[in-house]
This record gives sequence, structure tokens and C-alpha cells, in this order.
Amino acid sequence: MKKLTLENLSVGDGVIKFKSKFIMLLGAVVSGYGCATDKSLAPVLVGEQITVTVKVPADLAAKKMQVVYRSAICAFTDYAANGVPYQRDGYKRIEVQPARQGQTDLYEAKLAVDGGGACKWHLSNVTFGVKYEGPTKFGDGVVYGAGGGVVVIFDENDSGRGGADREVKGDLVLRKEYYPWVNEGFIGGYKKDVSLVGEGYIYVIYRALNARQVYFEPIVYSEFVVHSIEPKEKREGNRTIFYYPDGNSSPEIQSEPSFRKLQAIRLAAEAKK
Repeated sequence: MKKLTLENLSVGDGVIKFKSKFIMLLGAVVSGYGCATDKSLAPVLVGEQITVTVKVPADLAAKKMQVVYRSAICAFTDYAANGVPYQRDGYKRIEVQPARQGQTDLYEAKLAVDGGGACKWHLSNVTFGVKYEGPTKFGDGVVYGAGGGVVVIFDENDSGRGGADREVKGDLVLRKEYYPWVNEGFIGGYKKDVSLVGEGYIYVIYRALNARQVYFEPIVYSEFVVHSIEPKEKREGNRTIFYYPDGNSSPEIQSEPSFRKLQAIRLAAEAKK
């Protein structure tokens, strides 16, 4: 019996002649791979930029900025909850460490609006904020929890942390008030952390389509500390109890301190001075 090889396959052998088709297909695969879109970022640093400045209070540190770029060219297929496929803009996330400006308490980062590359990436949003640099000042083993964050969206897309709470025109200047929150948890192992409680708790989210300057100044009232103790076992009716700086205590519906109560306590204390 004649041995079948790529060299002798033919219609006369009782099979479909495919040598040339195989070579063409292989060539197409190689060619397609070689021409695949380079999806890397190439920020245009000499082009238009957005400057993000954070004024960092004592005992706090500037967080690394999470910067997201999007591209309609390099889209991908995602699926809705009902399984229906749809196209989404591609995205890339990078970290940027804001740089201290001399000996001041200002930390700054310049973000390229044009992300460049074959995908024509564009700046979509940035997440930044402050955290406690030395949380052990609140006790041994205390770690930083959450809060003190800001998200600014520069296009019509929502961020990974949701849509905007507010929209602003032009540049964005934020001065936000915060209170330290020390929480103790027991279920699943003991933990103790300190967070920053503010309007929006973990993040406040803004859309600023035309901003080219973003300034954030957190104001922390360190003397007004709220403490909380979580239940030691799961049982119906067990809830976290919050101990406010005026001596009152109560559970809260949202399982986090009431920013409104903290503001009222501070303003009442300041009025007595």
C-alpha cells in the first residue's frame, strides 16, 4: 500500500488534495500572529497631562495611584448576567507613585491623557488617596483598614468602583473631612485595624471630563476617634457596637460609623471652646 505523505496526497489517492491549502493556512496563521495588535501602553509624556496633587496630613501617607487607560480599538467580548455577549473597551491598569514636592506636604503625579500605542489608549480614571503611615500608634498589631480614597473619572465610562457620585466642570478641588475609626474583629481570628471615616466612607467618586488639575486635601480630626467591637460569635441579633468620642454607643445600620454623628459631636465640642 502506498504511504500517504504531504508530498503525494492527491485526488488520485482517494483523498482531497490539501497540500497547497495546508501551506496557505499555515502562512495565514503565521502572518496573523506577526501582525497582531501590540496592546502595550506608550504614554505620550510630552502631550496633554492631568496633574493630581494630594496634600498629606501628619501621620498619613499618600497611596499609590491606580491609573486606568481604555481603548475602543482593542475591545474584548464580555458576557451579561443572562449570558448574552457584548463588546467592552479594553483596559489597562498601572500604578503611579506620587512624588513629594521638595520638603512640602504636597505629593504630585502627572498623568498622560494620551496612552498611545496601536490601541490608542486614553486616560479613563484614577484612584488615589491617603492612609495611616504608622497604624500601630493605635495599638500593637493594628493595621490600616480602608477609607481616605478618591476616584476621578475623565471619560463617560464608569470606574471599576462604580459610577460617579457627582459631576464637575473644569478642574477639581476637594477638601474632605475624616475621622479615625479603630475596629476590633474576632470571628475568623482576631484583627484590629484603623480606617478613615468620611463622606462616602471608602471612596468618593467624581466625573470631571474637562479637568486638567485635581487637588485633594484631606482634613483629619485625630482627636475624635470612634471605636467599634464586632460580635465574638455569629448569632441572630448580634451586631457591631460603635463607641463615639462623646461617650455614647450604638449599632449602625450600615455596619460603619455614622459620619453625620461624628460631625455633630465635633461641631458641638468646638462650639463650647
